[in-house]
Amino acid sequence: MLIRQSLTDGIVAYISPLLQSIGVAHAFSTRLGGISPAPFDSMNLGNPNGCDVQDDYERIWENYRRLQRAAGCSLEQPCRVHQVHGSNIARVRRGEVFDNSAKADAIVSDDPSRVASVRVADCVPVLIAGGDGRIVAAVHAGWRGVVAGIIPAALHDIAEIHGKSANCIAAIGPCIGGDAFEVGPEVLDEFTRVFGPEAPFRRRSDGKGLVDLREAARRQLVGAGVLRERIDMTDRCTYRHAGEFFSHRRDNGVTGRMAAVIQCAG
Repeated sequence: MLIRQSLTDGIVAYISPLLQSIGVAHAFSTRLGGISPAPFDSMNLGNPNGCDVQDDYERIWENYRRLQRAAGCSLEQPCRVHQVHGSNIARVRRGEVFDNSAKADAIVSDDPSRVASVRVADCVPVLIAGGDGRIVAAVHAGWRGVVAGIIPAALHDIAEIHGKSANCIAAIGPCIGGDAFEVGPEVLDEFTRVFGPEAPFRRRSDGKGLVDLREAARRQLVGAGVLRERIDMTDRCTYRHAGEFFSHRRDNGVTGRMAAVIQCAG
């Protein structure tokens, strides 16, 4: 189970005991401990798309520095991508420039000098490390990313680099809960296609339903070979717990972003 921790500078984040046990610096941020004003108060780590209200990027980068310092990560600007709700992977390679404009929803890194990061505001953040902590991944998984297979794709990429004995550890961060994520029948059909008749949703009489993204992520991790006892989770809901988290759905798009950050062991 993830642990809620009060870090330096008033920062509150969620930490995986499993990742911590192998020396992998990481954190799932909350909205607490930053310097951004409303409606991005206060630990805002990204701007909403297609919204006239935007935070200043100088504040966003300072928030990143504070989070990374509190998590024990490098203070260089993190490796980020243009998230598109797909299944593309970006790789951080030692000694090579990283393209922060790349369109991808997961970053895989074996460079102990750089931080991989994904941004969320209801979607599922997943942090993964090989068993020795020397290769890591940060994954952004909304419903489209889940059905596109972004989580298995990240694990496949780790195995390709590290070898089949990666023996991964994974942590699933705070996201929208299964009682708050209402979707239409077309989305339920996609989850049935991917997960079969036991897909993690509850269909209502009107054809709509409630999807459990967290459980979907857990099933895909297990299905890709991660042992159940090597997965940390949390029951925190970004939609319900407004004091701790930004939520795109709850706040009608005018909201900030949390981040999941991770850096492999040296």
